[in-house]
Amino acid sequence: MPGEQPHLYETLDERFRTGRCQAGDSRLETLYEGCRWAEGPVYVPAGRYLLWSDIPNDRLLRWDETTGAVGVFRSPAGYPNGSTLDVQGRLITCEQGNRRVTRTEHDGSVTVIAEQFRGKRLNSPNDAAVRSDGSVWFSDPEFGIATDYEGHRAESEIGARNVYRVDPASGEVRLVADGFQGPNGLVFSPDERRLYVSDSVANHIRVFDVQEDGISLSGGEVFAACAQGNFDNIRFDDQGRLWAAALDGGVHCYDPDGTLIGRILVPGTVANVRFGGARRNRLFIAADTTLYSLMMSVTGTPAVPVTRSGA
Repeated sequence: MPGEQPHLYETLDERFRTGRCQAGDSRLETLYEGCRWAEGPVYVPAGRYLLWSDIPNDRLLRWDETTGAVGVFRSPAGYPNGSTLDVQGRLITCEQGNRRVTRTEHDGSVTVIAEQFRGKRLNSPNDAAVRSDGSVWFSDPEFGIATDYEGHRAESEIGARNVYRVDPASGEVRLVADGFQGPNGLVFSPDERRLYVSDSVANHIRVFDVQEDGISLSGGEVFAACAQGNFDNIRFDDQGRLWAAALDGGVHCYDPDGTLIGRILVPGTVANVRFGGARRNRLFIAADTTLYSLMMSVTGTPAVPVTRSGA
């Protein structure tokens, strides 16, 4: 197994080394170049392909793992940002331009699952996370309505930037966390007892405790602050380490106690990361105009939430 490569990995704490976080490929693999702003990769295990967003070009792109071919999955696509999979493996997409969250059914049709809160249009949904009970949680900053570059310029009807939950049975959109300047990436801890939310404007990651009802949150303390770049999306590996895309700062790795233990140094501005591949040890990195991948000794959490007993 290759050792640490100074030009790719930066060890800031011995736990980055002992956890073998840098014991993978010694260089990044370029899968595609030619986006205007690459975002939101999501790996689909059943088809062995990756979807990702090219927001200003208003399209979702598709990379085939078996052939390496790249094509357009959907265009126009509502200026999509983050995507994920639900408990049935269906695609959940945050459409900034359409100011809504959608689900792509197995037959290819598109269902709108959230577009309003208390009768007012959402701002511009950014990223989503699905819990094992089937609920969809998403962030709603104003990035897609700030200009016409990544959506359509408009005034916020809600007047705030929040995190919401969509009930899997009733479809109710419920406010679960507020007080953000620019909520962005969000992810549940592997045991689903905590929700982590990055705030790209405040430049920190907050952590909330999920209550027994699986709906309410408490806490909201700062888990980590970004000293270099700005936080975008966040992902967990199966050892409880948090990996954060840091604009202008590569990919940051945090120990469960909140210590920054290492970085993957990536050319350009890193917007989004996602674990995937047949063994979930391939890290896909969306940075500026390029989609990269890195085979690692680290394993990510499952792409499709695992339904838990009693959920």
